[in-house]
Amino acid sequence: MSATIRSFSSLYLATLLMVLAAGLLTTYLGLRLAAIDVSKIWIGGMMSAYYLGLVAGSKIGHKLIARVGHIRAFVATAGIVTASALGHALVDDLNIWLVLRLMVGICMMCQYMVLESWLNEQADSKNRGTVFASYMIVSYLGLVLGQGAMSLNPELTIKPLILVAMCFALCIVPLALTRRIHPHPMRPAPLKIKIFWQKVPQSLTTIAMAGMIVGSFYGLAPAFAASQGMNTEQVAAYMAVTVVAGLLAQWPMGKLSDRVRRSRLIRTNTVLLGLLVLAMAILPLSGTLQLVFTFCFGILAFTLYPLATAMANQHIEQDERVALSATILLTFGLGASTGPLIASAFMQFGGSRMLYAFMALVAALLFVRLTHVNYQQKQQDKAQPKDYVMASGDLVSSPLAAALDPRVDQATAQQQLMAEPADAMPEPGQGLQQELQFDPEPVTADAVDPDLTTDQTTEQTAQQLAADVGAVKDQTGTT
Repeated sequence: MSATIRSFSSLYLATLLMVLAAGLLTTYLGLRLAAIDVSKIWIGGMMSAYYLGLVAGSKIGHKLIARVGHIRAFVATAGIVTASALGHALVDDLNIWLVLRLMVGICMMCQYMVLESWLNEQADSKNRGTVFASYMIVSYLGLVLGQGAMSLNPELTIKPLILVAMCFALCIVPLALTRRIHPHPMRPAPLKIKIFWQKVPQSLTTIAMAGMIVGSFYGLAPAFAASQGMNTEQVAAYMAVTVVAGLLAQWPMGKLSDRVRRSRLIRTNTVLLGLLVLAMAILPLSGTLQLVFTFCFGILAFTLYPLATAMANQHIEQDERVALSATILLTFGLGASTGPLIASAFMQFGGSRMLYAFMALVAALLFVRLTHVNYQQKQQDKAQPKDYVMASGDLVSSPLAAALDPRVDQATAQQQLMAEPADAMPEPGQGLQQELQFDPEPVTADAVDPDLTTDQTTEQTAQQLAADVGAVKDQTGTT
């Protein structure tokens, strides 16, 4: 892994600085809004605007990168994000803050697309897993460092915003100085939402609900922690412990998902998460016990998305993966943008603990939906007709087997057909048509002399069948 980090050090350093700034800005805004006693709905709206920007940025970013290239797109959007962060220090109008959060979301999605597409193109099949595992570790490390930076600057002054702006500005430097080969322009990924909702409904439902839970946590957990009497350092520790738990759970949960059926693992995860957040909403937790609970929350909440993504990729074809990735990002973004808004309404009318009550409701709805879809899929599997398999007793034990065998001469086959009892003989022309799906000229009742005896009729029928078989053999040999 050390060799991989050295090879992609410029991209990883840019990611670290960018995510550090984003994590610090999110926590700072949550605490700042809670400190000035803003409505919880406004806080949720701010965070929803950010995730809505991420959704819109997926479309805008494709066009921008295709037009000006990766580095220019990254530099331009980093400059806008830097200015937006400083804009929070210049004005206190919440409406302007809402627009600034939307702009940050749009531009950061473009930055994510630059970094991930660059990594994806420069990595090969031998080290792709290591490259993106390192990328995820660096991202989580940036989030943790962002919370640490918040604890080092506990005053809700302009200092944290200046630090955010510095990190966003400095993340340009590694990419501007990199000597790596520039990636090719991006091609827009098609969206096939309806098709994928039919193919992988459990995965996309889980991703949407995971977006609601994770988005609500990042946006409203600082306000919840502050309402529980925590100071700025404690709030930063509360957030950092949760993020570290999510980081530590990625590898063991991935190994477990390779051994246990992922749909069952997701349902189990959902049940445990629902019970946990329900306890966090009801029980009067404080101190170390609260950190233990939020650590467990991080393990369960931050592993839903990768589990669902892995299950979705398991059930689609290789050429559909790009379209699936675009659909997954859109689904997660929609969930993350609606979650904080709904959760903030719960908190506004029911108190800060309703944040986790809302998560418990989401987990319950997710479990019901997963169980229902799983039941429907099982019923569809049972209702599907089984593939037809020819039974050996019908054809092999029949005299027709000899007639169809090219190793048996036609005279012997005719003798066996004539030896078959009359009541066991198939209707004239019918046997060959059923067994071979071959439609020879049928032997009709007009072709049989009514004055013939039963034995003579049987002999005539056998001769006709033998003639049909001979015709089939002649056609097969010619082919």
